[in-house]
Amino acid sequence: MKLHELTIDAAHKLLKKKEISSRELTRAVFERIVSVESKVEAYITLCEEFALQQAAQADKAIANGECSPLTGIPLGIKDLICTCNIATTCGSKILEDFLPPYDATVIRKLKEAGAVIVGKLNMDEFAMGSSTENSGIKVTHNPWDVSRIPGGSSGGSAAAVAADMCLGALGSDTGGSIRQPASHCGVTGLKPTYGRVSRFGLVAFASSLDQIGPLAKNVTDCAHLLNTVSGYDPRDSTSVPRDVPDYVAALNGDLKGLTIGIPEEYSATEGLDPVVLSAVDKAVAVLEKLGAKRVRVSLPHTEYAVAVYYVIASSEASSNLARYDGVKYGFRDPEYSGLMDMYRSTRSRGFGPEVQRRIIIGTYCLSAGYYDAYYGKASQVRTLIMDDFKKAFDTCDVIVCPVAPTAAFKIGEKIDDPLTMYLSDIFTLSANLAGIPGMSVPCGFSEDGLPIGLQIMGNHFNEEKIFKVAYGFEQATEYHKQKPEL
Repeated sequence: MKLHELTIDAAHKLLKKKEISSRELTRAVFERIVSVESKVEAYITLCEEFALQQAAQADKAIANGECSPLTGIPLGIKDLICTCNIATTCGSKILEDFLPPYDATVIRKLKEAGAVIVGKLNMDEFAMGSSTENSGIKVTHNPWDVSRIPGGSSGGSAAAVAADMCLGALGSDTGGSIRQPASHCGVTGLKPTYGRVSRFGLVAFASSLDQIGPLAKNVTDCAHLLNTVSGYDPRDSTSVPRDVPDYVAALNGDLKGLTIGIPEEYSATEGLDPVVLSAVDKAVAVLEKLGAKRVRVSLPHTEYAVAVYYVIASSEASSNLARYDGVKYGFRDPEYSGLMDMYRSTRSRGFGPEVQRRIIIGTYCLSAGYYDAYYGKASQVRTLIMDDFKKAFDTCDVIVCPVAPTAAFKIGEKIDDPLTMYLSDIFTLSANLAGIPGMSVPCGFSEDGLPIGLQIMGNHFNEEKIFKVAYGFEQATEYHKQKPEL
């Protein structure tokens, strides 16, 4: 196996035994990037010199007997997580020259663990999109078929992991933006419980929904990443002061006595590809063979999830993105006459069409006379969706369903039809609205040979059960070992 093909766990074991060095591993990853980046277009910024310096420091630490599971491991970072003195663009022209003066908490934790930061990964602008076609920088391609989307908004993160252009990555998930691209690219991705991972230094899209999480080549690597970045942070007011368990210790594959909930509403969803449904059914059958029990559960307010999500997310985006006005930092349109014209022209030229669309929707929903009818009503229905999950988890340990209704679609296929694009997130939005954790693991392939993901959702702060189920399924199947041919 070539060095860039290693998993985090396998690389860690070789580094610890000093059979390879972090500099060798990091160079191998950059050589891989040089060979395939022109096809995939996953990175916005590469930090080769900085990465090799970090790798040299990691090698010194290993020589001194200090080797955490991430020491010397080359990782990619979604480009809306602040990295000190490394450009953080959010995939937007309005921030294309922004150099943060500080690290996000998750970046500080990765550095303290000795990880090597390879570069910043492409994304839908300000995380608004499901295909990475809305990036203001470039369009990322799916390594399994470069004519198709990698998913979004963490499309660069998922594509880079699938193409072995890093050993793991961080993404963010506001409505499925880790799980959906993980599904489309055949990798493993986890959205943790809201409040489990600090959002300090994450550029905000929708503050009550955003959550940072890992994307990796397998379940074990996801557990290593989550172990490192989780935990209470006083600089994030939504961070929960709760002990972090050892997620790697949960990977025992013992599913006897676990109950798997199958939502009645999901199998009847319009637009659900029968091949996707079949792959999920076969995956559930595997879990049953491992000792789990299948039960039916009901999530009756599922039909309102898309509408509720796009009211709440757009409203919060309207508020959060008001700061990009051309005054304090970021892009300012040089052609203007007067203050109001400067605001108007800067935001019109700096933001892409999808971001502008959501700002307009959100501003309308928050405007006088409409707040109660839209944002207020959406917040009430959100509570009903949370209650649905609470009742479901009274009868089951985890809920299993598809990640997306179809495998990855062609680039350009849905870009002019926002509603159809929004409906592609139907299975992932509810977890964000409820604040619960969810994971995507590879569970099959479409008729075109494209990956299909199985979504496993758990109750609040119950990531351990998700890891247990995901690991059991992974060990019983070979889907996670299959690689795209670039």
